Amino acid sequence: MLAALIRKEFLALSRDLHGLGALFLMPLVFIVVMSLALKNAYNPPADTLAYAIAQHDDGPAATRFVERWQEEHGTPRPLPADWRAALSSQGGQGAPNLKYVLVLDAGFSDALSAPQAPSAPPLRLVVEPGMDGGVQRVTAAQLSALVGEVRALFLMERFMGLAPAGAADIGRFIASERSGGPQGLRLSAVQHNVPAWLIFGMFFVVAAMANLLVQERSDGTLARLSALGVPDGVQVAAKAIPYFIVNGVQAALMLAVGVWLMPLLGGDGLSLAGIDPLALLLVLAAISAAAVGLALCVACLVRSHAQANAIGPVINILMAAVGGIMVPTFIMPAAMQRVAALSPMNWALDGLVGVLVRGGGPAQVLPQAAILFAFAAAMLAAARLLFSRKTLS
Repeated sequence: MLAALIRKEFLALSRDLHGLGALFLMPLVFIVVMSLALKNAYNPPADTLAYAIAQHDDGPAATRFVERWQEEHGTPRPLPADWRAALSSQGGQGAPNLKYVLVLDAGFSDALSAPQAPSAPPLRLVVEPGMDGGVQRVTAAQLSALVGEVRALFLMERFMGLAPAGAADIGRFIASERSGGPQGLRLSAVQHNVPAWLIFGMFFVVAAMANLLVQERSDGTLARLSALGVPDGVQVAAKAIPYFIVNGVQAALMLAVGVWLMPLLGGDGLSLAGIDPLALLLVLAAISAAAVGLALCVACLVRSHAQANAIGPVINILMAAVGGIMVPTFIMPAAMQRVAALSPMNWALDGLVGVLVRGGGPAQVLPQAAILFAFAAAMLAAARLLFSRKTLS
């Protein structure tokens, strides 16, 4: 009986080509577009930005500073006569496409060579109005480090004589590494967007399932099955299992897009090296169960196609908006991060990132999987009760 009902669900799915297209093409498009659009958001290109230097000091410290900055950031653009207007116009008639200008005021060298702090900053970073705040902070931090390096070098030469080569190189005092996870892997646009929109796509089964249940209720299919003695629990299970399988196919396709298609399009590739396959399967199964459980609950609540096409997608979009799918949680304010922790999509995203980025095993992702399975059980129980009440109504 269950096998026949599952076959019926697959036949109904095969006739809904638009619904299947949305389930598979929508997350694929989001992954490609968002990964390419946000590629630099996770790795601000501060070292490759077009810049110019307004140098009003030709002293040794200023010369040394400019040389070192050019070594790391390339040759500066010619400084326009009205460089402030050039920064604002960004590519207007005769204006270079500058991102920032470094202004070295007169007295820069003296300020760096003096033991006391200057009364006013001798170096100014002036950026174009549209520069991302993160990129501006990275650039300012690099300037601070280089000023500290040049200042230390000239102070050592002033008070100690000739400084040893590299004695003031701040980079030699700092080592940066990532703890745990696959070696060399960092959170990139692809590493975030593939799991994020994969989750969104898996939860989007709510629209297809709700429309199918509304259709079967209106044409009497559910009533006839109940009259034939098919238990409500079997009917609910027969609807859940096919969509659970569809979600598995979705997940495999979206991961393949991240691994193989994104590099061909010029984006970063999703890395699956070093991940625990059992942990990945555990999290994906939990996400699919939660998505199908929620979809069944919503499907049993709605009474018309209009409701099915409105309520389900709205719930999905709201969960995605607050859950870190559309906007990463690490850039949210603290209050929004606490709200995000209430979204099932956020639990799912934490679990997938735990596997794909942090290299977690089953034990590390068990908390996220457990809460998703608990959510799925609650939604399936509610769907079972609602199904019995709605079948003949």
